[in-house]
Amino acid sequence: MPSLRGELKIPFPSSTLAKIALGSLAPDPEPRKGGITKELNVTDNILHVQWRAEEARILRVSINSFLEHLSLVVETMDLFGPPVA
Repeated sequence: MPSLRGELKIPFPSSTLAKIALGSLAPDPEPRKGGITKELNVTDNILHVQWRAEEARILRVSINSFLEHLSLVVETMDLFGPPVA
């Protein structure tokens, strides 16, 4: 039973950008099967991420990997500019 938890709430300028980030980040599988779960969802303009893990090392690796991907997604959104309706 996972006993460690991690949580991030990432604000975006709009709910559209938060949903784009969710769509880009949700498909990424965890680095190892078992031992950790990750849930992503969007409320308004906030991307919520929750982890549950059995070991601190696994939790750390997953969060670090997520933050690297998030950085790339945000950088890409900045380069392309706001979405066109």
